[in-house]
Amino acid sequence: MITGVLLLGSVSCARSGPADGIQAKDSAQAEPCPAGLTPKKATGTPIEIGNVSSLTGPGTFPEVSRAAKAVFDRLNTCGGVGGRPVHFTVEDDQGDPATAAQAARRLVEQRNVVLNVGSASLLECAVNSAYYAQQKIGSIQGIGVDPVCYGSPNISPVNTGPFTGVTVSLYYASEVLKKQKVCRIRLFDVPGFASAFDVAAARWEKITGKKLAYAGAVGKATDDVTPLLLQAGKAGCDAVVLDGPEARGLAVGKAIRANGLTGITWIGLTSYYTDNVAKQLGTTGDGLQANSEFEPFTSTDAAPLRDWRGLMAKNGIPLTSFAQGGYLAATIAQDTLLSMTTEVNRQTVTDRLATLTSYDTPMSGSPYSFGTAATHAPNQSSKFMVLKDGVWTTATNDWIRLPSGS
Repeated sequence: MITGVLLLGSVSCARSGPADGIQAKDSAQAEPCPAGLTPKKATGTPIEIGNVSSLTGPGTFPEVSRAAKAVFDRLNTCGGVGGRPVHFTVEDDQGDPATAAQAARRLVEQRNVVLNVGSASLLECAVNSAYYAQQKIGSIQGIGVDPVCYGSPNISPVNTGPFTGVTVSLYYASEVLKKQKVCRIRLFDVPGFASAFDVAAARWEKITGKKLAYAGAVGKATDDVTPLLLQAGKAGCDAVVLDGPEARGLAVGKAIRANGLTGITWIGLTSYYTDNVAKQLGTTGDGLQANSEFEPFTSTDAAPLRDWRGLMAKNGIPLTSFAQGGYLAATIAQDTLLSMTTEVNRQTVTDRLATLTSYDTPMSGSPYSFGTAATHAPNQSSKFMVLKDGVWTTATNDWIRLPSGS
């Protein structure tokens, strides 16, 4: 077992367009080096690490790989891994299956990477999971998006993800907020996602023994959300859990107020939890909630985020939950490599990941694990945020965790 101690001073889902997080301008300072290391340039034979992410295309995650790179760049100025620097290669899959497949093969067969770290893509897991298993290489996913990210023996995401996100949001509504009529609206129309969201809702029903009072779904991405919200109102819903990308969060926030639906608790995924949503909705969005997946990034005084905030500021990376995923994935990889006493190569790294069963971090409500399981979804927790006067504030100071074994 590897127990990680982060340097912290104490879908999710796709988004179109540039990163819209808060720019890191507070006084948080990054640690100069990982624990036990001192400033010294790494000059040995590089350790090759890869990343396949959607940097261009219909849904992009640029800050995930940038955050991971910042972690490895710092490591390289602090002696690297036994004197060896990390050479981090990021491939853009462009949201295209063929490009994603080619990118993985370049990394594995040409770059000879020992591990993939901090990947974030609309489809990379679905395209490459079988290949990674065949090649016996692991991927510590920065942001798992498609369902296969959570159904592969060789991929383990650090984030809660859109599907567990729905389950934990429904659980929060019924078991923490004690809402009697809990409902769900699916706003994603991505092929392959609908059934995974249905499984997520069914999981909540199994955990709680309760049933959804209403369930609705869009027919296509361009559908107006208003009719579904009105139907939820007519069904007498006390709380409604929604998914969809950031743009849907904006549409939902506006439609709630315009149609007098403020008496219902509306809860979105982490894709709603952005500075852009808060600014654009302003007071119109008052009461809209969202799950944060990680320790809320808008909390400037949260001790677990000091190193992350400082490192993001130093590198000009926006503060978003996606940047948290990249940082955390790279930090786990860094600490795993530093813990190794054998030669670092693909086989030894894969073997080491098999022993990674409990990596504790205050950035997440659940220990991270890789291990030898056939599937991986270690993050079963979230905190919840609520909009007030155009600012995201913490609705729950404690982590909301799904019951063990559920």
